Amino acid sequence: MSDGADSAGVRLNALLAEAGLAALDSTETRRFEEYLSLILRWNARVNLTAIRSEEGILTRHFVESITCARALPEGIATLLDFGSGGGFPGIPIALCRPEIAVTLAESQGKKAAFLSEAVRVLGVTAKIHSGRAESLGTDFDCVTLRAVDRMEAAVRVAAQLVRPGGWLALMTTGSDLEKLKAASGAEFLWSKLVPLPGGEERVVALGEREISLPA
Repeated sequence: MSDGADSAGVRLNALLAEAGLAALDSTETRRFEEYLSLILRWNARVNLTAIRSEEGILTRHFVESITCARALPEGIATLLDFGSGGGFPGIPIALCRPEIAVTLAESQGKKAAFLSEAVRVLGVTAKIHSGRAESLGTDFDCVTLRAVDRMEAAVRVAAQLVRPGGWLALMTTGSDLEKLKAASGAEFLWSKLVPLPGGEERVVALGEREISLPA
């Protein structure tokens, strides 16, 4: 990091303020600085993200993921980050919402290894699933997806991992939203749309899975 870790935390909080969001506390700020340092160190050999600059990671990955974390409804106890990659938004959710038990599912071994190291260094209680999410054999209060390969197909699978009454959280663009909603199936009620900072029509869409009542 060119100007030191402290400046990264200051800049992150400035970006949050620009987006009209509350600043992180000192502990959260320190942990996001540590997370940034890990990403920059690993990205050279693992290719966690195509965004390689500190500024880009702060703006595109951290601020967007923090926005998602804060947009999630209260009462979520378990969350699956489907195709977690470099840990977005799952690790920021674990950092900002410690009451949520987060599982990071990543089928690429090198990226799963990074997630394990990040969880260890940051001291978060997230679990790592190094494999396909559908092999978990359980459902969750919330499933998040962001920048997953073959997103529509991934949404179809992820939707089945949301318990009745739970939430599907999609980080996407406005232009792709309708086809992703369709891929999730008819059981989801889409009632909340949260704009992501930075424009480009990027949003967090929250769909609640209906609870089927006995006939």
